[in-house]
Amino acid sequence: MKKTYITNMPNHIGAFLKASECFAKLGINITRVSYNKAVDSHTLFIDAEGDENKLKEADIYLEQIGYLQNTRSEPSIVLLEFTLTDKPGSVTEILHLINDFKLNISYISSQENGTDFQAFKMGLFVEDEKIMKEFLQKAQSLCPVRILNYNHSEKILDNSIFYNSFVSELVQCIGLSDSIRNELLINSNIVMQMLDEKGLSPYKTFESISRFAHLLAACRGENFIPRITRHKITENTEITLIEPPCGSNTAIIKSNNQYLFVDSGYALYKEEMLLLFKELIPDFDSIKKKIYITHADVDHCGLLPLFDEIYASEKTKECLELEYKGKNGYREQNHLHKPYINICKALTSYQAPAPEKVIPMWKSPENQKEVLVQTGFFDFEELHFEVYEGKGGHLSGETVLIDYIHHIVFSGDIYVNIHGMTKEQTEYNQYAPVLMTSVDTDPKLCALERQAIMQRLGQGDWQIFGAHGMKKDYSLKV
Repeated sequence: MKKTYITNMPNHIGAFLKASECFAKLGINITRVSYNKAVDSHTLFIDAEGDENKLKEADIYLEQIGYLQNTRSEPSIVLLEFTLTDKPGSVTEILHLINDFKLNISYISSQENGTDFQAFKMGLFVEDEKIMKEFLQKAQSLCPVRILNYNHSEKILDNSIFYNSFVSELVQCIGLSDSIRNELLINSNIVMQMLDEKGLSPYKTFESISRFAHLLAACRGENFIPRITRHKITENTEITLIEPPCGSNTAIIKSNNQYLFVDSGYALYKEEMLLLFKELIPDFDSIKKKIYITHADVDHCGLLPLFDEIYASEKTKECLELEYKGKNGYREQNHLHKPYINICKALTSYQAPAPEKVIPMWKSPENQKEVLVQTGFFDFEELHFEVYEGKGGHLSGETVLIDYIHHIVFSGDIYVNIHGMTKEQTEYNQYAPVLMTSVDTDPKLCALERQAIMQRLGQGDWQIFGAHGMKKDYSLKV
């Protein structure tokens, strides 16, 4: 059995030794350790593997000596700006007041600005809100004081409580349950450790995670404004392309008054997308809901539980079933991608669909040699697609639909219209390559798959619907 311990280690010599001796005595193997005093001077992460009963014994021992995170209170930092007269000794009165209230200073920043006043910023470590209110009342009698909005991604004000405060901010900004705290905490640490070993600053990593979370949150409710375009294919067939600010596109194919969805975006935007679906399809509640999934990434599969029938490749079904059972999907089986994907799932409230809803339409090729192999056909009313499965350059089980009669392509993430993205889409798409090191499982292989798609398109004018960015118009002349 494997388990991650988030320990509150005392900041003194021999603290880790004490925990290590406990594990050794119980025959528990330590498989990963992460501690960075510059980030958080107390929190140490330990991945351990051993007998379930022995791990429970370790739980009891670490709890008794006060090493487990749940024994630790969560104080906070208040960032204040004091407007002081720019003269010698002006800060002394404030410092005396801070001393009288026995408040700890965790951050100081001040610089003259060419005026008669100086903005003196201080971060104060607060454990009692009542005391802070009293302090502010007295401080305001000495000089103007204002509380600043504190953003961890800009400044680390106190490295002894960083992880708890960082995760609290993520949970609060999106409005999620506290039950996901440990999941976010552990995986944020793993991303930091992984990228730190590649030479990326830990604070740059946490800044990226924080900005990613805030961007997801900022695009909810009234701010969920996808780009929507309609594309006439025949007299009876039309494709509506929905491009949300964050997550994959969703295409709605209407043919002979029947509907087929392609990919579904993040679960975080379930309510917003449902309102949109009902606006676009007045009888949405009563129709049989069918969807085709290009591949099993979290930003494509968030709304799958809403659908009655889910069409996918054999490998994609296998991936979704692993996730449904609480096991690692294909992304999580890649150690470079696993922490970011787990963060995405936690922040977007992802849930895999029930396996019986997923219909594997095509058998995935065994020992695939070509980068793109035809695996079958998929007909939907007036449209007639040839189905191609990639070798796994982006993700194992990825498929591409090509209609040679109507010159339509659904290319998933193998081919996306980078130059046709909105400002919000461009910002969203910059974080995954940093936090995963690459959005592709094998970037070189994915590049070959993109070439293979284009090589399979014949003469004429084509419409390529990628999973991110607007539709791409492509013409091949003789």
